[in-house]
Amino acid sequence: MNSASLITTPLSLALVGVPNCGKTALFNRLTGSRQKVANYAGATVERKEGFFVLPSGRHARVLDLPGAYSLNATSPDEAVTRDVCLGQHPAEQQPDLLLCVADATNLRLHLRFVLELKRLGRPMVLALNMADAAARRGIRIDAQALEAILGIPVIETIAIKKKGAANLIAALDGHLPPAPPKLAEDADLHAETRRILAATVSMPSPTSPVDAAIDRWVLHPVLGLVILAAVMLVVFQSVYAWAGPFSDGIEAGIGALGALVGEHVPEGLLHSLIVDGIIAGVGGVLVFLPQILILFFFILVLEESGYLPRAAFLLDRFMVGAGLSGRAFIPMLSSFACAIPGIMATRSIPDPRDRFLTILVAPMMTCSARLPVYALLIGAFIPDRAIGGVFNLQGLTLFALYMAGIFGALGVAWVARLLGRRGAEEQALMMEIPAWRLPNPLDVLLGLKERGLIFLRRAGTLILALSVLLWFLATFPTPPADWSRPAIEYSFAGHIGRALAIFFEPIGFSWQICVALIPGLAAREVAVSGLASVYAISGAGEEETAQILGTALANEWSLATAFALLAWYVFAPQCLATLSVVRRETASWRATAVWAALLTGLAYGAAFLTFHITAALT
Repeated sequence: MNSASLITTPLSLALVGVPNCGKTALFNRLTGSRQKVANYAGATVERKEGFFVLPSGRHARVLDLPGAYSLNATSPDEAVTRDVCLGQHPAEQQPDLLLCVADATNLRLHLRFVLELKRLGRPMVLALNMADAAARRGIRIDAQALEAILGIPVIETIAIKKKGAANLIAALDGHLPPAPPKLAEDADLHAETRRILAATVSMPSPTSPVDAAIDRWVLHPVLGLVILAAVMLVVFQSVYAWAGPFSDGIEAGIGALGALVGEHVPEGLLHSLIVDGIIAGVGGVLVFLPQILILFFFILVLEESGYLPRAAFLLDRFMVGAGLSGRAFIPMLSSFACAIPGIMATRSIPDPRDRFLTILVAPMMTCSARLPVYALLIGAFIPDRAIGGVFNLQGLTLFALYMAGIFGALGVAWVARLLGRRGAEEQALMMEIPAWRLPNPLDVLLGLKERGLIFLRRAGTLILALSVLLWFLATFPTPPADWSRPAIEYSFAGHIGRALAIFFEPIGFSWQICVALIPGLAAREVAVSGLASVYAISGAGEEETAQILGTALANEWSLATAFALLAWYVFAPQCLATLSVVRRETASWRATAVWAALLTGLAYGAAFLTFHITAALT
């Protein structure tokens, strides 16, 4: 191929490597903001690609494949990596070049996968990433000798530095390297790895002294748990403290937009659809975006630093006791902001049974959308009383609701373990503990952008459609002129609420509560405005409206009904956006139906017991 053809023909690269090798950091360094993230059609695994231009002017497309330890796939992510490398993926052509990334500080773990890829007989380049960290630890790698033994170009990179990929880019700007000689199928890859390491790598100690010193504290069976609890406390306090001004700003902007549109659209159905249906519905999702981004900021920082794998390792014995894997820690942590990213985070769990069980229990964590409902009912029914001169009874009630979700999730997992794993052996947690490192600001910012767009695209669009649907149910049919009660009672939503009341009456729910549950399907917090609509509550401002509504509920409901509704919200299935994500991640309507039925049954049982026990005691 001549030079002109090289410039006009795009170069197709596939980034492949073991998790925590710095592959994503190198992807971000090569492509910057020129990235696209989507899902493969009919699959749950993300397709992440980026683009950059080589010095010669040739365009390059980079596909960032999910991290894999082997081509013998044990998870959906690894299956995509295997299929693309083998040229068997239905949506991807086989790449021109496999760009294999390895951590230079831990080449022993990564080299075996490099040899497995070499068996494919495809053009390859090995990027020895984190070369600076290896040098600081006194690790010497003879790159030329390694290149001669492997038969592929070996290039050192430092993905977190601005010019850290310059040599790699220069090497890609030309003819592709020839395919390396294939290894024999019966070759012992572990023995071959040891032989190559002995010939090319000099390492003064297996681990960094600094890493070892930190891990003595972080991985301590007692102090490690105390440190983890402190970290989680800081994370959750920051999520709610930092997000407030941003959420208030978004809420004010949505309100101003609604008022502006309302001034230019005449009163009527179109005005109601745009202001009450579309703007209010989408705004209900956007208000919680700051909390999502702040939580993901901490998750990305903790993951980039190397702390999250250590936390999963530390909690593994507790998770296993409840029937979960230590890998479930990260999805459950994510679900405290929103169940949608928490469910998406289960993709790293290789065992299908463990993955579905984590999807089942992750939404039981108290997401931010429940807080408006909790705050309303606690303020209306729980007195603002000091306990022991230190704790507040309302605050303790909120803490108890959080703990009920956590222990309820562990209890469900434990029962599922008893029912589903009789006679089966528990799988030990096998994962790499990466080296400690400072998070790269570029990677964190790009990660926040990626997650923010995914949340808006997957949740916001569904919320928009549901908001229009629920607006229609609450608006039509319109009541006659002599109708004296709230219009919602005459609507489809009112009729549905009365029909549902037959099912919910045993747990103390009135038809008004059933009506409020309908918009709550779109977003939990919308149930508060649903209750305000049912009881025809209006005030000068949002805070005054909430106070008036709380007073009305205290007069209308019994304490047993209020506690039953709290118990329902602790365990009930999430909004329909979460239901959609469960269907997408499990690729099964049957599994989604089982998930929804189990949580609905648990919520109904908890509300039933709460209602009747509270009624008997009061």
